[in-house]
Parts: sequence; structure tokens; C-alpha cells
Amino acid sequence: METALTVKNEEFGGELIQLVSFNLEKEEYGINVLMVREIIRMLNITRVPNTPRYVEGVINLRGKVIPIISLRRKFDLMEAEYDKRTRIMVMEVVGELMGFIVDEVSEVIRISEKEIQPPPPVVSSGIEQECMSGVINQADRLLVLLDLERMFSADERRLFGNVG
Repeated sequence: METALTVKNEEFGGELIQLVSFNLEKEEYGINVLMVREIIRMLNITRVPNTPRYVEGVINLRGKVIPIISLRRKFDLMEAEYDKRTRIMVMEVVGELMGFIVDEVSEVIRISEKEIQPPPPVVSSGIEQECMSGVINQADRLLVLLDLERMFSADERRLFGNVG
């Protein structure tokens, strides 16, 4: 079944996939656009005690309390001040709405499935290999594709259900 987001493209010889690209620590990442519910500016975040270090807290988004995750902390990257480009990407991960703080959301890009290469065997950044679904190597950019559903253990997902 073809949708507006995945279409057959004979020119590239595969399905086109739309990704939302975003930045963390001057590196570019991508996530399937179908996972993204909305992208919002930073809001006041209410801290929640006894949560993992990477959980910033919770926000009230139109009456729904959702946990907010700092991807910088989750990936053990250096802390940075939030600025006017900082965004919260609200996504559905394993049936739960969660917000992910990113430095900047860049654009929505269309790529062919054939452009996705497997993740390298050794990943030197703080990103664990199991949450990488692949990489896209284009002429002037390297984009790391994330699989947020594999980023959290079953225990962590249960915790988020209790936090929100």
C-alpha cells in the first residue's frame, strides 16, 4: 500500500522514506517521520525525583503528562544550554508518548531505502549500536538513523509509563 510518506520510486529503485533530521552536538541524526507526533519549542519542565539522569522531567501537553528525555544525557554527550533553536520532539515510542530534547530540528528529507547502510561495527560516540538502525552517507553529510524503540530496556519503558 502506498501512502504520501512511502512511495515507489523507479528512479532510485526502492521506496522513498521520509525522515526528520535533527542535530545533537553538531552531528546529524534522523528518525522516521511517522514516529514524530509534533515538534515544539522548549517548555517549563517539571523535575521528577528518583528517575534516571537522562529524564529531564515531565511536561503537560494539552492535558497529557509526558516524560521528557534529554538525548544529550542519554548518549553521554556534553551538556549544553538550551537556546532558541532547542526543540522537544514528541514521539510515540512503544505505545507511549515521550518528548526528546534535541539541539535543533533541521528538515524533513526523502531518501531511498537503498541509501541506508548498516551501522558500522564500532561506534565511537556515546550512541549504543543497538539503537542505530543505519547510516546515510550522502556527498556532504552523514546522517545516523535512530531506532528509539530499541533505545530503552523493558524496565525503562515501565518507568516512563509511571512517570507520565
